[in-house]
Amino acid sequence: MSESSLSSPAGDRQDEPLITLQEIFQQPVLWPLTVASVRAASGRMNLTTRLLRARVLLTGAGSSAYAASSAALAWPGAIAVPTTDLLIDPERYLPDVGAVVSVARSGNSPESAAVVERVRTLCPEILQLAITCSGENLLAQSGLDGLIVLDPRTNDRSLVMTGSFSNLVVAGLTLAQPHAVPQQTDLASERARALLPAIDQHCQRIAGLVRDRIVVLSSSPLLGWGREAGLKILEMTAGRFPVICETYLGLRHGPMSFLRSNTLVLCLLSNDPVRRLYELDLVRELRSKGLGYLVAIGGSKEQEDGFDEVVPAVLPEAPDDLRTPFEILVPQLLGYYLSLSIGLNPDNPSPDGVINRVVQGVKIHSAPSLDLPRVCTS
Repeated sequence: MSESSLSSPAGDRQDEPLITLQEIFQQPVLWPLTVASVRAASGRMNLTTRLLRARVLLTGAGSSAYAASSAALAWPGAIAVPTTDLLIDPERYLPDVGAVVSVARSGNSPESAAVVERVRTLCPEILQLAITCSGENLLAQSGLDGLIVLDPRTNDRSLVMTGSFSNLVVAGLTLAQPHAVPQQTDLASERARALLPAIDQHCQRIAGLVRDRIVVLSSSPLLGWGREAGLKILEMTAGRFPVICETYLGLRHGPMSFLRSNTLVLCLLSNDPVRRLYELDLVRELRSKGLGYLVAIGGSKEQEDGFDEVVPAVLPEAPDDLRTPFEILVPQLLGYYLSLSIGLNPDNPSPDGVINRVVQGVKIHSAPSLDLPRVCTS
């Protein structure tokens, strides 16, 4: 399938918003370019050596925070802390950290540059890097030690993050596992191009069945996927469909009370055999209780495991910690069609300005010098 056909998936949608749909469909084209960009930048900055023994902290806000957590789960010894936490409580997280990697779409969120300055004040020896979808932003001007700028097409024009999210995760994964990620990304790109028309049709049909609430289920290390999936649906529908994101084991501990017989339950299935057993136990329990319309993102064998519908996974056999950027296509498309179903424009599903493409209303407060102890070790 050509790049042009991916960028315009259906010719009969000319009267519908097209920016978000194009940005979703062009993601498989961009993933390998992101890997190439990161590998080139890493070579220029000698990052493989500089990060080899460093304890890495990845950070971002909103969808970028979920991108950071997805990359951290694939990076041995790394942690992820949202900028919204790191800014106000850095002393808790910075000890023993050797490098901070900020990830951002625009790089203009007020917290992003403020975190760089805060870290520099507290721990000037920490290496500070950033991965962004634009090179002209506050973050790029904040005095970083290194900046990786992705293809400009990853810088979504839509309000919601789609291609920017998946490519930021791919970028982080490339730093985390530089030998494994390029091959998996090439495979994901090829499979996603082939599967996107079918995934698109599934998501249109499923969106037409949703009447009220939605549950998103995933297991570690796919929790970043689950949180981003829930956020995409929430953002694109302006909160019209209540969403909760849980683990399969966690759902029993109270959140199962949220489910009704017609609740959409979106299940990303692990390829780990033990995790899968726990997941299918929960699915069978929901089926026995008559709870939920159960949709799996998985392989063909899930047809016999009690699901009402199975959407093909892009990389069902890949290690779970590398799957988040490639399996996010389903909730992105589901959110898109749910947005249309309630009369919203998915390109700007918040016309009253409740949320914005770049967060607004954040005032950065300076910490008194007495509150700036040295928290890092040499």
